[in-house]
Amino acid sequence: MTDAVLYAIAEPGIAVIAINRPEQRNCLSAEVRDGLRAAWERFEADDGARIAILTGAGEKAYCAGGDLKEMVEKQLKVPPRDMFPVPYENIRLSKPTIAAVNGVAFAGGWMIAQACDLCVASTAAKFAITEVKVGRGSPWAAPLIHMIPQRIYMEIVLTGKPITAQRAYEVGLVNRLAEPADLMACALELAREVIEGAPLSVEAARNTVMLATEMGRADALDAAYAAHEKCYNSHDAQEGPLAFSEKRKPVWTGK
Repeated sequence: MTDAVLYAIAEPGIAVIAINRPEQRNCLSAEVRDGLRAAWERFEADDGARIAILTGAGEKAYCAGGDLKEMVEKQLKVPPRDMFPVPYENIRLSKPTIAAVNGVAFAGGWMIAQACDLCVASTAAKFAITEVKVGRGSPWAAPLIHMIPQRIYMEIVLTGKPITAQRAYEVGLVNRLAEPADLMACALELAREVIEGAPLSVEAARNTVMLATEMGRADALDAAYAAHEKCYNSHDAQEGPLAFSEKRKPVWTGK
């Protein structure tokens, strides 16, 4: 992994992945794309990390999108589906993720924030799907229909105009807002809340949400029960009620 993307364990169970090219507005250049792939692979393989926070270095940009100069030089037409490392789409992950958006999240920056399970944003952040402004496309935005109302989604992709972090919060794209100086503290707090839960329960819950976006009601219920079987049959499923009855904090084993 190069210094274009940094990986660190901020505290037990929580990894932080940071795009580290603030002078380039953390755009998705080739070196950043390679760094993100390596960082996500490292996170998935890291038994000490139960959740990851994805952020950008500096105060101005989370990620300003693809490298337009590179696109011109390569005369890029239809981007390969694996060109940009997108969690859960072309990057295999079994653990939850949080986007901590510290500045502009435009085009591909919106894409990688959208791909994370949860999103915390600085009050100074802005979001935009700007592809119509440069003659490109945003097929990756299709899952937004499960996140925000259709007409708001339509306006965002048709106009390419930025929305504020407050507006993103109001329409449901962002879970929590924080002042710029408090962004990482807010993201870490949310991460701690997630990993307080039993690992297999968190995994099953996440899988259920994703299944429900792809299936009808009856099929989603069947799939959700199947997704929870491992959780119900685990040691932790006995430990949780026992700890509650003994008025102590549960000790999760993930088994």
